[in-house]
Amino acid sequence: MSMIKRVLLSSFTAMICMTSLYASEKEVLSPDGRLKVVVSDEGGIPSYQVFYDGVTFIEKSPLGMKTTIGDFTSSLSLGSEIKETSIRKNYRLPNIKKSKVEYAAESVVVPFTKEGRTAFDVEFRVSNNDVAFRYTVYPKKDILCCVIQQETTGFVMPEGTTTFLCPQSGPMGGFARTSPSYETPYTVDDTMGKNGWGEGYTFPCLFKNSDKGWILISETGVNSYYCGSRLMGHEDGLYTIGFPQEGEFNGNGTISPGIALPGKTPWRTITLGSTLAPIVETTVPFDVVEPLYEPSKDYTAEYGCGTWSWIIAGDASMNMDDQKRYVDFCAAMGYRTVLVDALWDTQVGYDKIEELAAYAKQKNVGLYLWYNSNGYWNDAPQGPRGKMSNIIERRKEMKWMQRIGIKGIKVDFIGSDKQVTMQLYEDILADANDYGLLVIFHGCTIPRGWERMYPNYAASEAVLASENMNFSQGSCDAEAFNACIHPFVRNTIGSMDFGGSTLNKYYNAKNEPGGRLRVTSDVFALATAVLFQSPVQHFALAPNNLTDAPAWAVDFMKKVPTTWDEVKFIDGYPGKYIVMARKHAGKWYVAGINAQDETIKLKIDVSTLFAAGEIVNLYEDNDKLAGSVKEQVINKKQTLNLSIPKNGGVVITRK
Repeated sequence: MSMIKRVLLSSFTAMICMTSLYASEKEVLSPDGRLKVVVSDEGGIPSYQVFYDGVTFIEKSPLGMKTTIGDFTSSLSLGSEIKETSIRKNYRLPNIKKSKVEYAAESVVVPFTKEGRTAFDVEFRVSNNDVAFRYTVYPKKDILCCVIQQETTGFVMPEGTTTFLCPQSGPMGGFARTSPSYETPYTVDDTMGKNGWGEGYTFPCLFKNSDKGWILISETGVNSYYCGSRLMGHEDGLYTIGFPQEGEFNGNGTISPGIALPGKTPWRTITLGSTLAPIVETTVPFDVVEPLYEPSKDYTAEYGCGTWSWIIAGDASMNMDDQKRYVDFCAAMGYRTVLVDALWDTQVGYDKIEELAAYAKQKNVGLYLWYNSNGYWNDAPQGPRGKMSNIIERRKEMKWMQRIGIKGIKVDFIGSDKQVTMQLYEDILADANDYGLLVIFHGCTIPRGWERMYPNYAASEAVLASENMNFSQGSCDAEAFNACIHPFVRNTIGSMDFGGSTLNKYYNAKNEPGGRLRVTSDVFALATAVLFQSPVQHFALAPNNLTDAPAWAVDFMKKVPTTWDEVKFIDGYPGKYIVMARKHAGKWYVAGINAQDETIKLKIDVSTLFAAGEIVNLYEDNDKLAGSVKEQVINKKQTLNLSIPKNGGVVITRK
């Protein structure tokens, strides 16, 4: 049993044995009154509980931290100067799941005192389905900085809770010692009391509260002032905040964040509800953060679809002729950009990249260039290397890219959550903004409110993405299972650069037997283009698809948006199936996929999406996964009957 768990249990046992006459607590309700947070100092232990419609969703859980200026985990009292505020604000953010957000929350700042002085404040913001909280730590006399040695922040799940979690990998493992990179498989419908592979779990973390509802735990607002965290599993339903592993980043950098005082920690977030809708639709990662700098240009004009050769044709496609062919394909599709992947520096060369950029510009196509992140923290041999790790080299490279009209960069292999790594992410983003470049990260951590914090941030991988289908048949076979998880977990908290929606039957340049076999349908590929959210989408399409893929599928992929105004969860279960809707420019797109062995048959209500008598295009599969499109009239009851076979999909759009 861990020390944290022993402390928690002994403290709670002591509280049972002692009087609670001197305990103080503070309640805060959501605007609709259904969600309640109770903050307490009972037994000298700072804690909180979360209830929804009177049902416990988070049991009494610990707050606090150990720092170099004091142990703030026990012998604490709830202070009297509690500040309460109602927050009502609107903001626009075109690169997330909902372009216009109306945020309403009740805020309470609760001070905890120790030995006559305020040790820290906890600020809770409670909206209708979300709880966000963070600490503010104060100076101790003339000490104006400290190190957070440990957060005892915990989440105690009710008995009977089941888990949908992604284990954290150990440091400096995997390909070329690049882990952890948030690319491990999920375990669904599992029991509590585990700790992944021994290293905890990557955010976000999904839990099912028996038959009462769902809980999503994550964090947001992480930048260079703190480290990224993970969730550590213990016995009896306790999960606690874990700092990065010592070996990450080749052992460089501390695992404990240092902060100037007064200083704030990132937000810990809890999203909950009786259904999965609040989980899928939450905007809390963006609600509680603010932009950190002004955009150097209008990046929204550069969001859109693109292509890349590597996912189908691999390293051999990194040559001038193939890249020109993909530029031509991009133009034929009406797409915006081509991602020029690894090894371009040696297999194409800088001079030819300038020539390629000029060629693409003539066709109204832009380029993204791939970069290795390293420095001293991985052994990946792919170049360009040593450019993004050094500010002088990085800015020289970005100035060159700005001169030749490059639209963005994809920076890969950043296997760490340490504070020094968060500094690298921020430095790359800030420098890229100076030169008008959008940024995609791969082999990386999750975004934590970054779409709002950094206006030139586009997306992160941080998932078992499409490249794995190129690597193994097992990943192809599991494609539907994984795709039925991501909308409920990874993609709920930020843009996900998946790079999928393949129309090739085989993962090779000739699209013929010999490569990995895609087992999902063409309609499935269309559906994931809607289900997976990112404002920049480099799809796994290939030039041959113009002639060997169904015309209706290619036509759909030519027009599919990458930015969305609204999102609605319709039905589904993690790892089994998902049906959801997204809206762009007044037009709804309904998409569904199925990973179960049996064909699922659903009757869905579309009254908020389509009018009675309206004609829609219905893309669907038969039991052989042969897709087709037909016109369908919305009936008077405004319902649709859907049938989705295993590995198949469905898409409905206004005609």
